[in-house]
Amino acid sequence: MCEIMRSLVIISLLCYWVYMETHSHKSSISVASQSTEGTLFVNGTAAIGFMDDDFVCATIDWWPPQKCDYGTCSWGSASLLNLDLDNSILLNAIKAFSPLKIRLGGTLQDKVIYQTEESQQPSTSFLKDGSELFGFTQGYLPMSRWDQLNIFFNKTGAVVIFGLNALRGRTINSQGAAVGAWNSSNAESLIRYTVKRGYRIHGWELGNELSGNGVGTRVAAGQYASDTKSLQSIVQNVYAGFEAKPQVLAPGGFFDENWFTEFIHKTPQSLQVVTHHIYNLGPGSSGDLIQKILDPSVLDGISQTFKSLQSLLEKSNTPAVAWVGESGGAYNSGHNLVTNAFVFSFWYLDQLGMSASYDTKTYCRQTLIGGNYGLLDTNTFVPNPDYYRLVHIDHEDQEHS
Repeated sequence: MCEIMRSLVIISLLCYWVYMETHSHKSSISVASQSTEGTLFVNGTAAIGFMDDDFVCATIDWWPPQKCDYGTCSWGSASLLNLDLDNSILLNAIKAFSPLKIRLGGTLQDKVIYQTEESQQPSTSFLKDGSELFGFTQGYLPMSRWDQLNIFFNKTGAVVIFGLNALRGRTINSQGAAVGAWNSSNAESLIRYTVKRGYRIHGWELGNELSGNGVGTRVAAGQYASDTKSLQSIVQNVYAGFEAKPQVLAPGGFFDENWFTEFIHKTPQSLQVVTHHIYNLGPGSSGDLIQKILDPSVLDGISQTFKSLQSLLEKSNTPAVAWVGESGGAYNSGHNLVTNAFVFSFWYLDQLGMSASYDTKTYCRQTLIGGNYGLLDTNTFVPNPDYYRLVHIDHEDQEHS
């Protein structure tokens, strides 16, 4: 466990400045021409929350170049399938955190087939098709690419969390729900291959945004709990004899109190991490995105989610802890010159401080690279402003652990 007070002081000072400036002049969002003096008192005798030593996390997604939002195609070659793993900037950007948690996954993970020895499939992946779920056809992960990714992550010292296909074996009914049990055979083949090759995986996460009302489709909480137990059984079996086993994470979706309550209640011993996603600024196309980023009332709106999940875990008979498994602020790839610019740091730092204060153990930024909310520029790999904020906080935190 890592004492977070030093990081929270840095974050609080910055967010306090935004709060004072915006609230002192509610009639105007522009704060450059006005200043307000104030005093901030910090109780440094006790931490208000604790997080993992490797709290810092970022994501790498599956989206192909053809992923476009609001007429803009911002993903380029940032997919797990085509990212340039020989790029030295990328390598050094990850190594700078020592270690950086990286969550591999996203919407299309639930349409991926793993091309193991038991599952040889065509190599064409993720063709754009508006009639298909999520707008793309099925994708495939060749084991040669899985080898390349693992060799790269080993070089960087990254801590890897992999999101598994949770829709495999299910059918979509007339109400838009995914019904039936998860077919775990392909996932088990991938896990066995990974162990056979000696690759280290910190956690296996089941599914992406299928909780509650879901995104595109949904799975009932009771069925998801049963599937999570199946994943836990596979992990225990495949990693038998290993002193340290990967964690099981789920559901990787938006918080719905009733759904999460049932799910957590039914997975008391088979789940180590409860993951939820946050996009509290609305769509990336929003014309008032900057105003939202600088509005404390908008930023504070998500606090109830953190509070409710913290309370739920404290009252439940589970050892599971909370992570933000994916958070990019503005959904559908963010907004160029906003979510990859300096102003976005006000949202990001506020999120990091708020989540830590509610005992969130890890916070995964969408994305490390890809879309308009990447820590690194999609085309040049050059760090965006939030990358430097994150490195500074991570290093400050390590010095005072």
